[in-house]
Amino acid sequence: MKIIQLPASLANKIAAGEVVERPASVVKELMENSIDAKSTWIKIDLVEAGLEEIKITDNGEGMSPEDCERAFLRHATSKIKYETDLFHIGTLGFRGEALASIASVSNLTIKTSLGEEAGTLLQLEGGEITHRDRSDARQGTEITVQQLFFNTPARLKYMKTLHTELGHITDVLNRIALANPSIRIEVTHNGKRLFQTTGSGDGRQVIANIYGMNVAKQMLAVEKRTLDFQIQGFVSKPELTRASRSYISIIINGRYIRSHALNHAITRAYHTLLPINRYPVAVLAIQMDPILVDVNVHPTKLEVRFSKEKELIEAIEVMIRDNFRKQTLIPEIKPKPTTEERKSVQHELDFNQWQKHVVPEPYKVNETMQIHETPVFEHKSITEELPNQIEQEIHIEQKEPKETPLPVQENSPQIEVEPQQRVPVMYPVGQVQGTYIIAQNEQGLYLIDQHAAQERIKYEFFKEKLGKTINESQELLIPLTFEFSKTEAIFIEKFKEEFEKVGLFFESFGHQTYIIRSHPTWFPKGFEIEIIQEMVEQIIQNEKINIEKLREEAAILMSCKRSIKANHYLNDKDMFRLLEDLRNTVDPFTCPHGRPIIIHFSSYDLEKMFKRVM
Repeated sequence: MKIIQLPASLANKIAAGEVVERPASVVKELMENSIDAKSTWIKIDLVEAGLEEIKITDNGEGMSPEDCERAFLRHATSKIKYETDLFHIGTLGFRGEALASIASVSNLTIKTSLGEEAGTLLQLEGGEITHRDRSDARQGTEITVQQLFFNTPARLKYMKTLHTELGHITDVLNRIALANPSIRIEVTHNGKRLFQTTGSGDGRQVIANIYGMNVAKQMLAVEKRTLDFQIQGFVSKPELTRASRSYISIIINGRYIRSHALNHAITRAYHTLLPINRYPVAVLAIQMDPILVDVNVHPTKLEVRFSKEKELIEAIEVMIRDNFRKQTLIPEIKPKPTTEERKSVQHELDFNQWQKHVVPEPYKVNETMQIHETPVFEHKSITEELPNQIEQEIHIEQKEPKETPLPVQENSPQIEVEPQQRVPVMYPVGQVQGTYIIAQNEQGLYLIDQHAAQERIKYEFFKEKLGKTINESQELLIPLTFEFSKTEAIFIEKFKEEFEKVGLFFESFGHQTYIIRSHPTWFPKGFEIEIIQEMVEQIIQNEKINIEKLREEAAILMSCKRSIKANHYLNDKDMFRLLEDLRNTVDPFTCPHGRPIIIHFSSYDLEKMFKRVM
């Protein structure tokens, strides 16, 4: 076998296979170059989803004639000079591959100038310069990419429909706009405007441009500073969710990245506030010393590696949880605006006053106001009326209050919150179908899902009790018997030590049958089989057991099965007690599965529905 050196044209095409996957890749690379050139205005014109033409114009620094030609050489860059620079990268581009790779698979024209004198015009075909000339002296750069993949038909064959390719481009532009609210970005497709940002620096305004004003109104501003990180951005209220994580945008030092770990940190911070299989909308911009992040992991620079990932994850979770603890998260039902109202709001909206429109005064309860002729019932906590057998079911004995609770991680936030300040006093006036409690106060009307409300109350009660139990085993009078599949039996044998570490001893009873003669004392009575089966599932999927997650699931399971169901009628006294117990919970807004508990109709909205106000 004879070794040869590939010609530059072929090497660039191979590099293009990594860097230029589709038109969206071209847009991303050229946009990043414009941002690195300190542009404050960037215009993107697309024809046929970029397959026919992509033109990107900016008002950045521009290039000299010599630099313009060198920019199309492979690995030519102005961003790094020494090996040590790789560990302190503060720009979006640095590899020096983008322009050479794009030019190798397209017909490309560039006009650029420093703004001091006539600029430079170059035309390239398949990566080779075919024409040189002078251009106007307007400072900045204009790059036009035509007939993308004209000389790589195999790549062109794998392009999807124009609609799909345009969707990928729009997604890239959305992320870049969110990461750069101070840059004015204009986008057209086939001559029609797609979207535009103002460059005012207001991140919420960019969210409104991209996702719509209704989404922007439901975003909460968050911010946190640590010794290593400065985090700020917006997260959606729990009532605003999406079916996938694609609405989560993570920006590190101005660069949009993909990070499963940080995405999970955001969703974990919502905990039980999110419904199952639903995800929030979030935009987080994180600033850190470039030495703490390695962006040289993948040619597209979408994946990065952190040196303090654990600390960053903790900071994100604490920031979002702390913010929610200060919010009233009761969804409000708004009457649908008329066509005239929508036109009026759109006409009157001035972006300089934008935040005034979309960020109303915080919802406050006027504690000096009272509702007359409304009975106030003698209050007794529902948890006080729980039968004694609940204490027995979770194996809480008289001696246990003296035992030490589970250890708290160091640096965990100790937040003192008055739960009743987050939910106003609500006075019940009736029920609907034995399922929903109707309540009122000076702020309007409330509908409360009684099953979800009691689920939340009991969930927090059981979670606290289960969290205080210790890892001791309890002998069973009658052993539990399990018959597992062949695969499950293999994993049980392989990870017997893991099971024994958490107090579970599997004893083979022939074939694929096992018996359990004891289990940890924290297992709730009646749920032992479900928890053991869940342990086996965790071993199969993760090859380890998460006790904290098991206790969490046990608390959810117990709260659901022991809460009042639909079509269960309550008297006024029971309804008031339920609402007061709900006000005393830590998170009174959703059940453990993330479903809303309370819906609010403001007095104004009610009057508007009945045309008392127009």
